[in-house]
Amino acid sequence: MGSIDPAPLFALSLFPYLFFLFKLGTNGWFNRLTRLGFQLTLLFVGVTIVAAVVAQVRFDAELVAIDPLHGGAEAFLTLSNALIVAGLLRIDEPGR
Repeated sequence: MGSIDPAPLFALSLFPYLFFLFKLGTNGWFNRLTRLGFQLTLLFVGVTIVAAVVAQVRFDAELVAIDPLHGGAEAFLTLSNALIVAGLLRIDEPGR
C-alpha cells in the first residue's frame, strides 16, 4: 500500500490561512499584538521549511533528528504563540 504525499495539502492550507489573516486585519476583533502573533506563524512555517531542507541536504536526516535546527524552528512557533497570548491578555484594547 503506497503512502500519500501530504505536501500538496499543506500548500493548499496556505490560502485559508491567508484569508484568515486578511479578515483578522480588517475586522478589528483583535489588537495589533494578537494579529502580529498570527502573522508570525507564517514566519515559523517558512523557517521550518528552510530548516527541513538544510537538515535533508546537509545532514541527510529529517528535521526532528537535528536538534539545533529543530529547536531553532520551534522557537519561532513559541514566539508567535507568546505574542498571541500576550495580545489576548490585553482584552481592554480591542482593535489596537
